[in-house]
Amino acid sequence: MLKDSDRRILRHLLADPQASAAELAERTGMTAATLGRRLDRLRDTGVLKGQHAEIDWRALGYEVEVSLRLTLEKTAPRAFDEMIAAARDVPEVTEIQTFLGRVDLRLVVIARDMAHYQEIYRDRILTLPHIADIEALMTVAAVKTEAGLPL
Repeated sequence: MLKDSDRRILRHLLADPQASAAELAERTGMTAATLGRRLDRLRDTGVLKGQHAEIDWRALGYEVEVSLRLTLEKTAPRAFDEMIAAARDVPEVTEIQTFLGRVDLRLVVIARDMAHYQEIYRDRILTLPHIADIEALMTVAAVKTEAGLPL
């Protein structure tokens, strides 16, 4: 169970992940030593997994994002493992999720433009193993991408 001070730390980290330890200690009303111990405990218990860089792919020239919902052939015993391993090798796949239900996997694919996406789709996606069906959804806008919860 999280303490109120732990929730306060997490709220401030979500609001400003680049805050220094000194800034975070000041904002949470803790000493640097107490904050350090609390952060260590949050990491040790797996609540805080790390801090990540968020890349704006559009700023790097990737204008197209497509979400692919895949259904796999269930005849091969290692279909999931083989598919995930192969999808990891596609540089333009930025996210892989597995599901229970009609859809087995979701891949997020980025591309510079539609011609580049078609090339990725033909040369890399369609060659992935064990695909029974694919549904493509083109991202128009990301409306909410926050990972925060009401803490």
